[in-house]
Amino acid sequence: MKKAFFQLHIAIFLAGFTGVLGRLISLNEGLLVWYRLLISSVTMWILFSLTKKLQKIKTRDITRLAVLGFITALHWVGFYGSIKYANISVALVCFSSVGFFTALLEPLFYRKKINAGEVLLGLLVIAGIYIIFHFESRYKTGIIMGMISAVLLAIVMIVIRQFVQRINPETLLTYQLSGGFIALSFFMPFYIHQFPAYSLIPGFKDWMWLLVLSWFCSVWAFQLSVAALKKLTAFTVNLSYNLEPVYGIILAFVIYKENKELGWSFYIGLILIVLAVGLQMWRMWHQSKAVYKKQ
Repeated sequence: MKKAFFQLHIAIFLAGFTGVLGRLISLNEGLLVWYRLLISSVTMWILFSLTKKLQKIKTRDITRLAVLGFITALHWVGFYGSIKYANISVALVCFSSVGFFTALLEPLFYRKKINAGEVLLGLLVIAGIYIIFHFESRYKTGIIMGMISAVLLAIVMIVIRQFVQRINPETLLTYQLSGGFIALSFFMPFYIHQFPAYSLIPGFKDWMWLLVLSWFCSVWAFQLSVAALKKLTAFTVNLSYNLEPVYGIILAFVIYKENKELGWSFYIGLILIVLAVGLQMWRMWHQSKAVYKKQ
């Protein structure tokens, strides 16, 4: 059990570290995501084929996962764009709004009743982001991109639930990222035309950080999460992943001293967001405890 918790928090730490890597890599957000998808998908095809973890799936599922992969790719473009146009801390604060958009959009997808508690906590997150948006005008473009990224990730998280019961995680992620890479490849010429890049080919340092991002923060982090799920409940894993923005912001403060760049409005907004995340974690724990008692 201790090993599973350790694996889980290493995975969450690596997920939080992606923000730091997004700032380290000098490529624009579109190219950064394109290379990340290329390296990650090729690595997964080789690794999971050798370990015989890839299963055969229907053509219809492949197509749907490819579309989902493209939405995932756009989410990453928005996330790294938020880092480039604002900073890591602002991008991760926007990332925290995923829960709100999930609570809002999921009932529309599955015709369920809206969970008022989740929406209220989500509104607390939005209030925090609004305070930052209103007073930190220099970050507005980054915040807008971060919010769009959060909406796209919420859609991915909602739709992917249709596949997790019948497709193993390795197959699902491999086809998802491969589809995202192929779809993004078609759009890259238009993207480069609209947002010209200083260089299309990464330098040595960029290659090094791209490999860290793809191999450690994508492939290895995924394997750690799957390993942890074998010992821990899905509830525990989902609850723990609420710490991802917290880890990322702490790393941004330590490595880039972003705390010196941010005004009072950021900290007020951050307090509201941390409060919302804390209350959501408490609600999830309380609900799981109630379910356990019924059993």
